Amino acid sequence: MSASTPSWTPGWVQQFKSFITRGNVVDLAVGIIIGAAFTSIVSALVEDILNPLIGLLVGGVDFSNIFVVVKGERLPTLEATRNAGSVVLGIGVFLNACIKFLIVAFAVFWVVQLMTRFNLRAEAEKKAAGPTPTEVLLAEIRDELRRRPL
Repeated sequence: MSASTPSWTPGWVQQFKSFITRGNVVDLAVGIIIGAAFTSIVSALVEDILNPLIGLLVGGVDFSNIFVVVKGERLPTLEATRNAGSVVLGIGVFLNACIKFLIVAFAVFWVVQLMTRFNLRAEAEKKAAGPTPTEVLLAEIRDELRRRPL
């Protein structure tokens, strides 16, 4: 009969396993994945729908192609100018990023508003339901301790 010897693992491995399996870490990971998907949707909305409509309204301007050449030769597109080695300020790209940020911030604002509203309702329902049996027992213990002389 051979006795199996336990293999040694560093203490941080167990701590990491414990950390990674906590609910908060899993919730955070899910939030990051959903956020990344939402960001790609917002990017498509801004670049493929909003910017062409805004550009049409202001005379056919393509926001992604608004740029200033600091040094070098200006070519027809931002990408071509950058590929040619010119130093470029991508003003249109920056505007796109600002619009995306505002849309995401607005969506997050409304999600937080909804969550706050749901939490307030849940707290109001909890208060309306009265004290829990544990709260009643604790109140009785508190009252009994107050009645006893020191």
